[in-house]
Amino acid sequence: MLTLWRITPKSSLRWGAALLVAPIFIPAARAADPAVAIAAVKPALVRILVAETDYDEGRESKSEAAGSGVIVSAEGYVVTNHHVAGHAKRLFCTLSDREQVEADLVGTDPLTDISVIKLRPNGHTAYPFAKWGDSSALKVGDPVFAMGSPMALSQSVTMGIVSNAELVMPDFASGYAMKLDGEDVGALVRWIGHDAKISPGNSGGPLANAAGEVIGINEISMGLGGAIPGNLARAVSDEIIAKGKVTRAWVGLEPQPRLKGSTSEKGVLIGGVLPGSPADKAGVKAGDMLVRLAGQDVSVRFMEQMPQFNQLVAALPIGQPVEAVLLRAGQEAKVSLTPQVREETEPKQSESKPWGIAISNVSHMKMLEMKRASADGVLVNSVRPGGPCGNAKPAIGDDDIIVAVNGQPVKDVAAFTALTNALVKPDADPVKALVTFEHNAERLVTVVKVGAKDQEDPGLEARKAYLPVSTQVLTQEIAAALKIPERKGFRITRVDAGSTAEKAGLHIGDLIVAVDGAPLDARQPEDADALAELIRQYDIGAVVELTLVRNGQPVKQKVSLAETPLTPREMKRYRDEDFEFTARDLSVMDKTSNRVETSVNGVYVEEVSEGGWAALGRLNVGDVILSIDGKPTPNIEVLREQMHAIRTAHPRDVVLHVARGVEQFYVQMETDWSK
Repeated sequence: MLTLWRITPKSSLRWGAALLVAPIFIPAARAADPAVAIAAVKPALVRILVAETDYDEGRESKSEAAGSGVIVSAEGYVVTNHHVAGHAKRLFCTLSDREQVEADLVGTDPLTDISVIKLRPNGHTAYPFAKWGDSSALKVGDPVFAMGSPMALSQSVTMGIVSNAELVMPDFASGYAMKLDGEDVGALVRWIGHDAKISPGNSGGPLANAAGEVIGINEISMGLGGAIPGNLARAVSDEIIAKGKVTRAWVGLEPQPRLKGSTSEKGVLIGGVLPGSPADKAGVKAGDMLVRLAGQDVSVRFMEQMPQFNQLVAALPIGQPVEAVLLRAGQEAKVSLTPQVREETEPKQSESKPWGIAISNVSHMKMLEMKRASADGVLVNSVRPGGPCGNAKPAIGDDDIIVAVNGQPVKDVAAFTALTNALVKPDADPVKALVTFEHNAERLVTVVKVGAKDQEDPGLEARKAYLPVSTQVLTQEIAAALKIPERKGFRITRVDAGSTAEKAGLHIGDLIVAVDGAPLDARQPEDADALAELIRQYDIGAVVELTLVRNGQPVKQKVSLAETPLTPREMKRYRDEDFEFTARDLSVMDKTSNRVETSVNGVYVEEVSEGGWAALGRLNVGDVILSIDGKPTPNIEVLREQMHAIRTAHPRDVVLHVARGVEQFYVQMETDWSK
């Protein structure tokens, strides 16, 4: 449904349902000159590339997305959709002249799906901008031009007509409801339906009239395109620019259109009243017909009229009593109610790494749903499997509310973060904390081991003697094919570069048939470890005499035994929680197995968390990090020092030079240190 182009870690696109309709062709609409609109609006068109966040299983994950926007002021303010930029960590805008400029999120409003971002000056004294038009003047059949970056491609323009000036989602089609961060966008928005072609990536782009004025912000595509009316988008964006957010009134009514059998010719039906709300305190009841509010007549017979009523309520003066006129049992009644600030339905989430959970404040609606007396506490939105809270007994789970830590009350996320910072010290061992939390109607306590350290280096295995070659069993079939059916032993398949075996002159293809004169009785595949087990019985550095068969001739060769090399499991490793990747020192096996080029010197990337900053920068498992920001990274200790320095300096970008097989290139990891 939304027209955002989103690139997931698996490079798949999230599409909404598409409602196919027959194309409409009205020749008169094509008479408009697109050059006027293009000349006025296209210079202000931007393509927006977004690194955005989501929360799942107790962690913050990142993904890439692309959308569109339009510059609306010389200072570089850009209007786009909330579903494009509302969860952005980093924003990069490509202007009409192909220049790329980084931008910052000014504010966002999920209820109308509008966000405002601001281009950084980047040497500009002024940016080209488009002018707003009057969307209320639009009529069905008017020509319109949709501009944006479909499929994240370069900016484009499509032409159509206004098909429906007050498009709403049908009340029977709940699957089409526009829910963003728990908000129903259709509660305030009546879309401008049009047939100008828009695709994923057009989200946030302008819809222009024939005069080259912005009269809508494109948002949805369901056969018809749907744009947020420009008058509403302008009012919301102006308030965001001025205040950084949108403030609305709330009275706690649950309105609906009048029922089909209603004999009333005016009013909106009150389907419910939220407990403790201003309307509840004023005495409004379910079944009342609200006919007048704050001096304005109210009439909602059709769904198309509902957004207008909701806009009236949202604009009521906060903290000032207003009169509501009701019809109850055929009698008119007047009540006074005092609107209060409308809170977020779903407060912003954040990740608490020491606890392994994603958390948020408790919203007023959540408080009512859970039948709580207050909104104090921290809502656990999700839990990392195997993390501190997930491993607690009893475990803390999704939708639980943490109310105290070590006996200290937790009021909100800020208080919880402060308690955590006092409890957990950088690079210190995890600490146990007594946590009080609410689970359904119960208040439980549990002990959580809070905090995480860099991965510990694994223990080393006992070192043994080692013949630095790889071999295969000389099976009966192979011996027969080599025309030496009587021979038993091992065939050399690889000789470690620079090893004592190479210096002794062993070659691939040599057959080892005896060690210190003792014949090798290996004939079956299951004998593969017999030679290594025999060699481990010697001392490291001992010299053994191998009896070889080379080109059909017996050869005696003395070889000094080496020490068994460290396996990948035994290598030192480091886990970076900021960029979410794990690396370890290179092992001999990495190079001898051709996993890594023999000339490469660096650290091996062993794990990259999906949705982390490293994954977003295209760092892959199997990459070898050669340097960071131009400084060599020869081993894990150096990597640990480099990443700790980066954590202190908080750079916007970190550049890795990596080897991937025989190729080498640069990986640019971006992050956000604001949390």
